[in-house]
Amino acid sequence: MHGPFRVSGAESRLAAAELLHLTLDKRRTLDEAMTLSDTYNALEGSDRGFARAIASAALRHLGWIDQTVQPFLSRPLAATGVEIRALIRAGAAQIWFLDVAPHAAVNATVDAARLSRGSRSGGSFLNAALRRVSEAPPPAASLAPEDIWPAWLRGALVDSLGADGARRLATSEQAEPALHLTAAGSPADLAARIGGQLLASGSVKAPGGAVEDLPGYAEGEWWVQDQAAALPARLLNAAPGESVLDLCAAPGGKTLQLAATGAHVTALDRSAPRLERLRENLERTGLKAEVIVADAEAWAPGRTFQKILLDAPCSALGTLRRHPEGAWIKTAADVARFPGVQARLLAAAAGLLAPGGTLIYCVCSPLAAEGRDVVNAALTSGLLARRPVTAAECAGFEDCVTPEGDVLTLPGPSRDCDAFYIARLAAPAN
Repeated sequence: MHGPFRVSGAESRLAAAELLHLTLDKRRTLDEAMTLSDTYNALEGSDRGFARAIASAALRHLGWIDQTVQPFLSRPLAATGVEIRALIRAGAAQIWFLDVAPHAAVNATVDAARLSRGSRSGGSFLNAALRRVSEAPPPAASLAPEDIWPAWLRGALVDSLGADGARRLATSEQAEPALHLTAAGSPADLAARIGGQLLASGSVKAPGGAVEDLPGYAEGEWWVQDQAAALPARLLNAAPGESVLDLCAAPGGKTLQLAATGAHVTALDRSAPRLERLRENLERTGLKAEVIVADAEAWAPGRTFQKILLDAPCSALGTLRRHPEGAWIKTAADVARFPGVQARLLAAAAGLLAPGGTLIYCVCSPLAAEGRDVVNAALTSGLLARRPVTAAECAGFEDCVTPEGDVLTLPGPSRDCDAFYIARLAAPAN
């Protein structure tokens, strides 16, 4: 639950609905939608924050909202005009998840409909629907946590994680995630300086407020990185002077970690614009890495590396707590294209690994098809051998080490994190 928020006017509700329309109907990320929505960008201060909070709450609970409001409608929700459908979702999110007084949510959302030509004629329909929503118990009273997702995704996550693992992931998505920082130097010193919490993993949980206002940002003393996302680079154990390759490196959090060890880091990615952000972060932190724009599948540097980190492109379904729209703007077909790409990248990485070297393969997805199955295929082919991870190496994530020695991070009651699959591999013995 969020709030209580200052109840803003119709413009905030209209902006929230526009964000939902751009996200769900145009398949944009929420961040992209916020740059594209003129209505949203015309808002300022708390009004803008409230519009974003409405859209975020609706996306986090969309499966619950759609299932629960449908009996209140005289026609299928999918057959409702896009503007009214977005406003219904925005209104329900306020009432059920943002602690907005029902009468205020209903009245202001109906007023928002009158501001747009596309929704003006549907005001009576919207009013009737939201009044019934305001009289109904919240969806949590009758639906399971994993019902927040579309059916195909719920099935895929249960197949990969089991019912308990899927439920943990769904439960974590229902709240705004904490902000984690990785320190260039001492995590304990950083936590003390900013008033943050030092986590067992070595990451620092930031206090509230604008991240750019925290001490040490301009000086490059830290960068934003989920504590699970920081684990792969730590498990690579790069040492000063070692040659380390970071494949698919942008936007660069892991590159910064590796460079902070004193290793000679080469950061490669096919996206020049995304690598610009990496260069900016290297400049801000004062860390050094060789940055190369190239396709990792075809790159032939004529040399090998002692250590390689491959954070492969993936469905990003492990980051739904930060990007809940991913459950709705991706399809099963979208996800199915990743394992082939991941297998080719892993083969290319193996070809760049020096004898006796170490390779970390990781994806921010909990799906077995993108993690365990890709690695097991490489092991079966003799391309690589497993170098098991131990619980002692995974402070804060000890229970996430699999029987085979891989790592699958999952959030839980005492751990706020994204879902990552990590395998540590090596060139096979001759």
